[in-house]
Amino acid sequence: MILLRRLVVLSASSYSNLRRSQSLSSSTVRLLSSSTTTTSQRYSGDDKLARLKHKDWLAPNEVLKIFENVKDPSFLIPAYQHYSKRKDYQPTESLYALLINKFGQAKMFDEIEEVMRIIKLEKRCRFSEEFFYNLMKVYGNLAGRINRAIEVLFGMPEFGCWPSSKSFNFVLNLLVSAKLFDEIHKIFVSAPKLGVEIDACCLNILIKGLCESGNLESALQLLDEFPKQKSRPNVMTFSPLIRGFCNRGKFEDAFELLERMEKERIEPDTITFNILISGLRKKGRVDEGIELLERMKLKGCEPNPGTYQEVLYGLLDKKRNLEAKEMMSQMISWGMRPSFLSYKKMALGLCETKSVVELDWVLRQMVNHGFVPKTGMWWKVANCVVSKNNNDWRENLDRVTTACQETLG
Repeated sequence: MILLRRLVVLSASSYSNLRRSQSLSSSTVRLLSSSTTTTSQRYSGDDKLARLKHKDWLAPNEVLKIFENVKDPSFLIPAYQHYSKRKDYQPTESLYALLINKFGQAKMFDEIEEVMRIIKLEKRCRFSEEFFYNLMKVYGNLAGRINRAIEVLFGMPEFGCWPSSKSFNFVLNLLVSAKLFDEIHKIFVSAPKLGVEIDACCLNILIKGLCESGNLESALQLLDEFPKQKSRPNVMTFSPLIRGFCNRGKFEDAFELLERMEKERIEPDTITFNILISGLRKKGRVDEGIELLERMKLKGCEPNPGTYQEVLYGLLDKKRNLEAKEMMSQMISWGMRPSFLSYKKMALGLCETKSVVELDWVLRQMVNHGFVPKTGMWWKVANCVVSKNNNDWRENLDRVTTACQETLG
């Protein structure tokens, strides 16, 4: 009877605890339940952690291997709590980093906060910048908690670790990628407080942010900061500026920057030329784009598939289908793969001019590259073939029908 009463009391207590925990967050429930679970239940799902129950002395590298082999991250916090009660407890940066990475991969970000709470409470080991840099990457890239990444950056000195330009620039780049342009200046002016020296990479990030926010004038003024900071601009400095001016249709300013690069012996790369060619194409200035393509070849800058694709789009936009076919033929011979959109534009353009032979070639190349023309395109192709203006419609219809069967079959 006594045993039965105990079981009833325990059951009622467990039910009451369960009712109270329903209003808590899932992460809090996980932490509370894990702390009240018996040791045998705690490790029942992961045999690797059973070694923590043994009385044998465990060196830090042995502990690290135990935690490395844990597959279920929900066991990590209770296992760490058990380890912290052992006489050989000796936390290391590597162990903390391992826990953070495992929780980050599992998207268990509240557990990362728990690890950081333990670290601040215990203060039992020193940390390198790499630890905080990795933590900021987890917060910024995986968790989307940019504010926490900023807090980590400014909290590093509390642990006797001062950030370098590497960590500082990472946070700046996070803000630019998230388009939080108002916050960028606040972080930038805090560089002296953090003991960070402004370098070329930092200025490049600022220029990129200003260009993306539409403030080209301020971005241009930052070019004067490079000599003041004893730095030298590079191709990554000028590319966002050139893109910004191209987007505004200010090609004169864009080409002035290209000339400035050459005067300062900064070689423009393929990306720089692609930005200019793409900008010219969008404004219908195809011939200038073709001239720029030849110019980059003469300078020894190798065009990539994106370069030729932009020129191809320009020719197709201008309905210069035969030139576009020649460009496409060259791309294919060089092992490049034209886009589905360029195939579609060319096929429809050739339908308009009733160029059935060229159309047959385009459809076959399209199929060879794994693209399947849609029903609407086939109707236009069929209409082109049977047009009254085409005397050889039967022969042409057979040719295109064969191409259609090869595509669908």
